[in-house]
Amino acid sequence: MKRSTDRILTTHTGSLPRSADLTATLESLDAGTAPDPEAFDTRVRRAIAAIVRKQVEAGVDIVSDGEQGKVGYSTYVKHRLTGFEGQSSMPVRADWADFPEAAARYTRATGSRPACIGPIAWKDHGAVQKDIANFKAALSKAHPEEAFMTAASPGVIAHFLRNDYYPTRDAYLARLADVMKEEYDAIVQAGFVLQLDCPDLGMGRHLAFPDLSIREFVKIAEGNVEALNHALRDIPPDRMRLHLCW
Repeated sequence: MKRSTDRILTTHTGSLPRSADLTATLESLDAGTAPDPEAFDTRVRRAIAAIVRKQVEAGVDIVSDGEQGKVGYSTYVKHRLTGFEGQSSMPVRADWADFPEAAARYTRATGSRPACIGPIAWKDHGAVQKDIANFKAALSKAHPEEAFMTAASPGVIAHFLRNDYYPTRDAYLARLADVMKEEYDAIVQAGFVLQLDCPDLGMGRHLAFPDLSIREFVKIAEGNVEALNHALRDIPPDRMRLHLCW
């Protein structure tokens, strides 16, 4: 990971705005309507090239692919892994308990997400390699200080995609860690800094576990960290960064 004693290097959390047409395509894909593969891949490559160029032109030092090919930073895994089907309702946010109308609008806008209803394994090994190739192609025409790629942590996947298959939450996390390790390793082996998206470690408190005590939630967070550390065991600490929010 690049450091500087001359000035503060600038970066961001990874996700950047998609164009209206690309957003519509990604939302259709997420809803189950598959676009033409060749046209979609071409559109994503163009979007990544453009967003990398914009970051460099804006003076961002450490850039990402803007997650242009992903509809979301966590639920994208349902397109790459087996075991996720159907629908599961999201819990109502604790901080919206006094605003039921706003909560209802949020639920309608975001819809539902699939649940884990079967064994998790890779069904699209090539997805991350395609991400890597697209990003490298964009970087070949721009010259940032450094580049990073994002990946969902086991804990944030477990947060957004409910477990209806594995006997315990720990078993679910363990399987996610074993499978997602391949994506983490591939990103670092490609020469990028790996950003782990871990909002579950903070915002998970009021989004999913509002009835737990702080002590009880800390145990949940510790389990998420343990699973993540297991998945990252072969990656040097200086090749990683963590995205946390609450």
